Amino acid sequence: MKKIIKGSSIVIILLIAVTYFLNELSQSRTFQFFGGLVNSVETNEKVVALTFDDGPGINTHEILDILRKHDVKGTFYLTGYEIEKYFDDASKIVQEGHEIGNHSYSHQRMVLKSPSFIKNEIDKTDELIRQIGYEGEITFRPPYGKRLVLLPYYLSKQNRKTIYMNIEPDSYPEIAADANDIVDHVVENIKPGSIILLHVMYESRRESLNSVEGIITSLKEEGYTFVTISELLKYGLQE
Repeated sequence: MKKIIKGSSIVIILLIAVTYFLNELSQSRTFQFFGGLVNSVETNEKVVALTFDDGPGINTHEILDILRKHDVKGTFYLTGYEIEKYFDDASKIVQEGHEIGNHSYSHQRMVLKSPSFIKNEIDKTDELIRQIGYEGEITFRPPYGKRLVLLPYYLSKQNRKTIYMNIEPDSYPEIAADANDIVDHVVENIKPGSIILLHVMYESRRESLNSVEGIITSLKEEGYTFVTISELLKYGLQE
């Protein structure tokens, strides 16, 4: 009996260790099994990409007003479900000249999913992005940053890179709770070729939305220029 208990304990420990390892691997900033992973671009030029995940949502017009005021083009990673729900708002983002990226259809974690599920999530959203009038390259960012084997493999077969980020203040609750702290975090961590991620479409992310103007003005004062993801990729070798 003791041997059985000991053996079971070892199996449980191994399962926990494997689960932890796979979880960490699924959100690694530096490694994935297939295709290109971009979290920033290596360049000496003071260029950065401002990106927004999720939506369109109730704050679409407010973020567009801010970007228009400061003559900044961003990259919006939209979900197919919300494009259908807020179709006119999604079209407005395109009309304002911003870049649109694919953030899946349903925003589910795309690990331990079937190949058909992954294909449908990406292809359906690509189609919706075309329906709102966007004609440029469609890059992809996985929901929650999660991916293991099948998602990167599918993207690699399409010669599409996985777009990540190197600055994401929303991921730190103590920072995300205050717009000024978000601005400070971005300014302290910025470098040429950075990709900034913000969530601004929902009222629960009001502080993130409130930080955008401060981020833009602060970085412009430091000599930075804002570009879209597809523009940033042309500046140098991806890290």
